Amino acid sequence: MFKGSIPALITPFRNGRLDESGFAKLVEWQIAEGSHGVVPVGTTGESPTLSHDEHKKVVEICVETVNKRVPVIAGAGSNSTAEAIDLARHAKSVGADAVLVVMPYYNKPTQDGLFRHFEAINDNVDIPIVLYNVPPRTVTDMQVDTMARCARLKNVVGVKDATANLARASLQRLACGEDFVMLSGEDATALGFNAHGGQGCISVTANLAPALCSEFQEACLRGDYAAALRLQDRLMPLHDAIFVETSPGPVKYAAAKLGFGDGTTRLPLAPITEATKACVDAAMAQVGLVTAKAAE
Repeated sequence: MFKGSIPALITPFRNGRLDESGFAKLVEWQIAEGSHGVVPVGTTGESPTLSHDEHKKVVEICVETVNKRVPVIAGAGSNSTAEAIDLARHAKSVGADAVLVVMPYYNKPTQDGLFRHFEAINDNVDIPIVLYNVPPRTVTDMQVDTMARCARLKNVVGVKDATANLARASLQRLACGEDFVMLSGEDATALGFNAHGGQGCISVTANLAPALCSEFQEACLRGDYAAALRLQDRLMPLHDAIFVETSPGPVKYAAAKLGFGDGTTRLPLAPITEATKACVDAAMAQVGLVTAKAAE
């Protein structure tokens, strides 16, 4: 059910407020361009700085707009287990197909604490759970044996792995079983991750180049790694450029050039620098993206 190119959607703003119509247009465009699923209010969607009401509204808009055409994996992460359970319950109540739950940040739980966090969500909400392991952002790194322990929980179906450690893909597949869904969370290494047994990517780049990212993932899924490598080479400048400064600043700037939102993020993220803008502009041109057209 969960495979291919699945964009971790930005949350577009206008004048500091949630751009509801702009977000719905982004979702429609993603489906039209061939994305295999969508993730609203993940960390790329600035979930840490959205109010709870805004967070839930974004999920509702996404589910309603998608209308069962592709899977919706709603962000439901928090460093409070009770809050994560509340967000997961809401996602289930409005019709999301699964939840994406990031490792609790700042608290620095032990491996047992991580397991108990996901066990509590599993026991309180009957919805598929995708673990999200991104040590550079959370400090906490779920180890392979802990992931295998979580994989035995009824509702835990897979992982978004943003460790950029390609050995993890093979180790996790062996430990968690072939039915455990492995999705990359790191665009630049998704090619290698898929070769190690991954089934797709929850992608930041797909916000900007959904058709190319979909084509890339489909090539990987059919085992045509020569075609996938050609697409990887085309997309790599964009993969690199949108992370030269803290994400989602660069990708939101680029999305605004495509007609989605005004490019702003919320504090404590500052506006991106002119040097970053120039880098993103150059990458968009190199990849061949046509600006200010997608949302028309």
